[in-house]
Amino acid sequence: MANIVHPLLTLLASLTRQELAQQIRYLKAENEILRSKLPGRVTLDNRERNTLVKHGKKLGGKIKDVMTIVSYSTFRRWVRKMEDDTPKPAKTSTKKGAGRPKVLEDVRETILRIRKETGFGYTKILQELRRMGIHVSRQTVKNVIVDAGFAPTPGDHPDTWHKFLKRHADTLWQCDFACKKKWTLKGLVDVYFMVFIHLGTRQIWISPCTENPTGEWTTQQGRNFQMHVDDNDLKCEILMRDRDRKYVDSFDDVFKTSDCEIKLTPIRSPNLQAHVERVIQTIKHEVLNAFCIVTNEHLDGILHTTQSWYNQRRGHSSRDHLPPIRDDVVTVPIKFSKDSVVCDSELGGHLLSYRHVA
Repeated sequence: MANIVHPLLTLLASLTRQELAQQIRYLKAENEILRSKLPGRVTLDNRERNTLVKHGKKLGGKIKDVMTIVSYSTFRRWVRKMEDDTPKPAKTSTKKGAGRPKVLEDVRETILRIRKETGFGYTKILQELRRMGIHVSRQTVKNVIVDAGFAPTPGDHPDTWHKFLKRHADTLWQCDFACKKKWTLKGLVDVYFMVFIHLGTRQIWISPCTENPTGEWTTQQGRNFQMHVDDNDLKCEILMRDRDRKYVDSFDDVFKTSDCEIKLTPIRSPNLQAHVERVIQTIKHEVLNAFCIVTNEHLDGILHTTQSWYNQRRGHSSRDHLPPIRDDVVTVPIKFSKDSVVCDSELGGHLLSYRHVA
């Protein structure tokens, strides 16, 4: 099944809106043909109904154009049933039913609440209930969750990559190599430099450049970065990097001696290094592409100014559109005047930033 689904998802992700609409029309026609081959009415259980409601509600009234298993009125009845949290009155009977007694409504609601808020599995939910003095079986927990339509789906996990980054943002850095073409008498030459970014504040550090990024040079940049971290009272407990061969064992040893864990990203997974990849793109598009580099010292000077500009004057959306290094409180001027706005120019007027002076 995985060999079929994966190419389909890859194809859909690359389609234009018009092509995607054509694909949907084809899939709908194919579905109608398959339905016509079935001998009778399709019967759905609670889990299947809840799955259709979960995905169908997002389409609103347009669901009428694509649904074939049931009528639109039936689908709306399922939606109303899920949205109505009022328990139905229990039927009174003098006869004792066979089997185990039903779970109390309060216990059921507690099980579903823990599942919704944490994404815990059956065993962990059972452990939380035992800590509260509630004694039910693991099968009971499973039955409650499945009946409510919260059964685990493939790939479902309470933790995500986004949550991992957010959890470690204050002490997590990413690093990567970047390069810029240099003009020489023998033609264009690649000049390399390293970029480090702190995920919590988006503060960056850029290394000096070199034409030959040997293991010894890379290790020295690791030491320089550690000195920058120590001098600025920053923390680096986790350093994420890819599997580039320019990273040697001595580079990792620099960080391990400082109790910093090196976290390697999987092969061909640039999205896991999205923050440092994005800042390198910003450096190139907003600064380096405007210059023709002729010497390493020339590039080092531009990179030094770029680092200062990025950290202290360039706004960032995740920092409330303020620079990574900023005052905790930005004071609003009591009396604003256009004459009090000053423009700071850097790199020959290429980088402009504005500030208010009293």
